[in-house]
Amino acid sequence: MDYKAAIHTAVEGVRAEGRYRVFADLKRHRGEFPMATWTLPSGETQDVVVWCSNDYLGQGQNPVVTEAMKKAIDEAGAGSGGTRNISGTTHYHVELEAELADLHGKTGALLFTSGFVSNEATLATLQKILPGLIIFSDELNHASMIAGIRNGRGGYKVFRHNDLANLEQLLAEAPADAPKLIAFESVYSMDGDIADVRGTAALAKKYGAMTYLDEVHAVGMYGRHGGGVSERDNAAADIDIIEGTLAKAFGVMGGYIAADAELVDAIRSFAPGFIFTTSLPPALSAGALASIRWLKEHDEVRERHQERAAALKARLTAAGLPVMQQSVSHIVPVLVADPVHCKMISDMLLAEHGIYVQPINYPTVPRGSERLRFTPTPFHTDAMMDDLAEALERLWAQCNIARLGGVAA
Repeated sequence: MDYKAAIHTAVEGVRAEGRYRVFADLKRHRGEFPMATWTLPSGETQDVVVWCSNDYLGQGQNPVVTEAMKKAIDEAGAGSGGTRNISGTTHYHVELEAELADLHGKTGALLFTSGFVSNEATLATLQKILPGLIIFSDELNHASMIAGIRNGRGGYKVFRHNDLANLEQLLAEAPADAPKLIAFESVYSMDGDIADVRGTAALAKKYGAMTYLDEVHAVGMYGRHGGGVSERDNAAADIDIIEGTLAKAFGVMGGYIAADAELVDAIRSFAPGFIFTTSLPPALSAGALASIRWLKEHDEVRERHQERAAALKARLTAAGLPVMQQSVSHIVPVLVADPVHCKMISDMLLAEHGIYVQPINYPTVPRGSERLRFTPTPFHTDAMMDDLAEALERLWAQCNIARLGGVAA
């Protein structure tokens, strides 16, 4: 077999579909979020406004966070020393896990190196601990949740997105004595809609199922202390396992679960994704700890964030742009429905207007639902929003001409 040719053909197939991804070479400006410098392939540079960062609250630039990270490096050095089981457990990990457990009203928490790993490791391991477990998974669950469910090699059922009637039908059809787990997200990051957490928890109680809630796109941003949608909706106590990330609203890196201490201990003892992975460095743990503590006390940042998201939706809608109306969260998706034009608009925004937003194409979203996904932060100004709406309105007209075979393509 000509391996090189096969690899080349695979990549060219992605190019031909118009969904080949090009990474922008960016360097953020400390203290000037959301500004960054874009370095072009030629070596030239240009200042841009970042509109698609998952650092939703700009915490990666909060001096409280960065100073805590610097202090941890001065105190403990760069690396953690290994896996948690050998030499990689530090006092920073212990403090951070206690803070996360408190954030979600649980008795235990466990750190992972990323949100992907925490989802995959936990969902796969639960199937080993609970033989015969049936997982009921929302059809729009994140790829990391799907990976964990599949890698556990147990039984699973997929229910229609946010459809509690369909979920109940599947639960009723399952053997009454089988262990069950409902796996779902609070905020779905591509459409921006929010699950009925309380309703899902009620169904779980009715049918004797456990609940697993991915709050990755909600922790830090919802609830009085940043505990997520489950805190906002007074439902955290009814959720067995809450999974989250330290890499989005908290501005650093890492993933975690929060749950009953004995359940956490079981995952710690059996999950290969935890056991055989080097632990988070002290600086990341210290930064995340500082970020969580700060956000617990600063609800005004969450209020400002929601106001900015609403303001952007209003501006883009007024400009006649197809804002996806199912979004009731801080995520502002604008439907393009074509991979080539999605990439074209993204490129033109960056090159001609200094506006950075990545195209969202398959496999992140289904074919035919390609979109631009904007994530306004508390630091995006009215002027930035006006510039974005004006540029998008102009480019949208050009895109429509291109669709009809005109000269703009």
